[in-house]
Amino acid sequence: MWSGSADRTSTGSHSPANRPWTQRCREGGRVVNVCTAIATGVNTVGCPGLSGVRLVISDDHLGLKRAIAAVLPGAGWQRCRVHFIRNLLTRVPKSAQTLVATLVRSIFAQPDQEAVWAQHGRIVEQLQERFAGAAQLLAEAGPDVLAFATFPREHWRQIWSNNPQERLNKEVRRRTDVVGIFPDSAAVIRLVGAVLAEQHDEWLVTSRRYLSAESLKAARTPVIEPKEVVPELAAAS
Repeated sequence: MWSGSADRTSTGSHSPANRPWTQRCREGGRVVNVCTAIATGVNTVGCPGLSGVRLVISDDHLGLKRAIAAVLPGAGWQRCRVHFIRNLLTRVPKSAQTLVATLVRSIFAQPDQEAVWAQHGRIVEQLQERFAGAAQLLAEAGPDVLAFATFPREHWRQIWSNNPQERLNKEVRRRTDVVGIFPDSAAVIRLVGAVLAEQHDEWLVTSRRYLSAESLKAARTPVIEPKEVVPELAAAS
């Protein structure tokens, strides 16, 4: 699984933790803005790694979606539920936003995949009469917003949103804001890389592992053994 972010929300309001950000550094005798894009990969033993990606979690950013389709064929896409709910609430009057948000979050509180989809259908029906636009968006986004449900339930909290990535972005920002203006882009990479290395080391500790090794066993792709070559066919070829 892979979670990527350029620390940018797709639409809706920006909280301090999610506001767009760049690093300022000197380049060619002038100060320029350099965007920092961070991705987290989790391999089959619960540690950072990127190979055989099965799921990518991000907001509904067109550039990210195109990159995922082009670079990671065969991987599923989970639309961040936090960003999605923000988008959905723009189609609902402010007076009803708390109610609608509570209804939509109930979809994610179900015990298994079948119950998740059943609740999704019920909420779409409930919204249809008063908030047709929100109901349509929820119905259309179902396969992307509920992609998490095909994985073990123990993983859901880590993969149904970009929150873990946003927390990491916030820590990087806390460290880079102190610098102000970097002397060059290499300095940006060194500092951001150091922060990421610290996070990597924390996740190597079993108690802080991003996903437990035990829960990942249920999500592993079966190994396909190579077929035995028939001698007669091999000789004929």
